[in-house]
Amino acid sequence: MVINRTEYLLNQMAANHVPVITKKRHTYLTYHGLGETNTYILKSGIVKNSMILQDGREFNLSYVVKPSVISLLRDEISKDTAQPFNVRIESKTADFYKIDRVTFWEMVNQDDELNNYVKEYYRHRLAESILRSQQMIMGSKHDIVCTFLNQLVDLFGKRLPDHQGILIDFVVTNMDIAGFCGINSRSSVTRNLSDLRQEGIIDIADHKFVIKNLIYLRDYVPM
Repeated sequence: MVINRTEYLLNQMAANHVPVITKKRHTYLTYHGLGETNTYILKSGIVKNSMILQDGREFNLSYVVKPSVISLLRDEISKDTAQPFNVRIESKTADFYKIDRVTFWEMVNQDDELNNYVKEYYRHRLAESILRSQQMIMGSKHDIVCTFLNQLVDLFGKRLPDHQGILIDFVVTNMDIAGFCGINSRSSVTRNLSDLRQEGIIDIADHKFVIKNLIYLRDYVPM
């Protein structure tokens, strides 16, 4: 029988009566560089991972939209470990299992399925990092924006009836796009989005993107 490891993780948290905390939209769960004694597991909601660059700008790393461990680190012994990035809540609310870091690693080391989940987690994060590096090194601003819009399709896309396109059912601001794409100004993002809109690649409805030509966007995804 194939085991859904994410579902198994959540079931284990519930079975061990791990407490659940709720955070509201645009509050922070963790801060880049600050010590943290707990591991957090997203149970429901949407969060954004980001870090602060040396020049003070916020560089967005990823949205997390499905149940997942948040900022899992390899250090299994230290009670207190500096967080690798900010975690901000982007949905109305988000629920998290909150468990002591050392206790969590003890569970992982005693449970083969949890251990396999952690290995899969690191493989996925490595693949994300490689793709992100390809985007930032090889792509123009136009290419990077196209790649990011394609990622939004995978995260939030809902196909509209009568071939009207794919709705990105989540409000993403130009400032957030700039932060994800490593672009210094919102005006550059606005120009690129305006060009795509004029070409009929995207549209905007109720502050949300509608992808009209997905094939065009996917031509810019690094192989």
